[in-house]
Amino acid sequence: MNDTSNALAITLFSELLTADQLVRNRLSKVLPKGMEISHFSVLNHLAGMSDERSPAQLAKSFHVTRGAMTNTLSKLEWAGYIHIRPDWDDARRKMVAISPAGRQARDAALAAISPMINELVSDLGDAKVRAALPILRELRLRLEEQ
Repeated sequence: MNDTSNALAITLFSELLTADQLVRNRLSKVLPKGMEISHFSVLNHLAGMSDERSPAQLAKSFHVTRGAMTNTLSKLEWAGYIHIRPDWDDARRKMVAISPAGRQARDAALAAISPMINELVSDLGDAKVRAALPILRELRLRLEEQ
């Protein structure tokens, strides 16, 4: 890799990491009290699923360790946002589903963050956002391959 390509790669990842940090800070400020980004992410994921997921499947989806996912799931279960039950086919496994309270919490979080997200997209303009999405998606897919 030549110096120009190296500088370009470093600039790209610097921008991505900085944008990630800034978005996380903004989200943390507008999420309902007590809800963390990881909680919202799991609830949002489960809300879009038609069936249950195992903690291992969720950990894989979020690219985190099983321990990290277990910690998040424990907090969500304590809050009443998810139901965890034994897997009837394999007693060593558990299955996770969103509860009605979890759907309400997810909807409240979505309502809280939507104005901030919509404002950012509006400020950038739909055309720029549409142009950026394929590039960001391809970058994510390539990173997932590794």
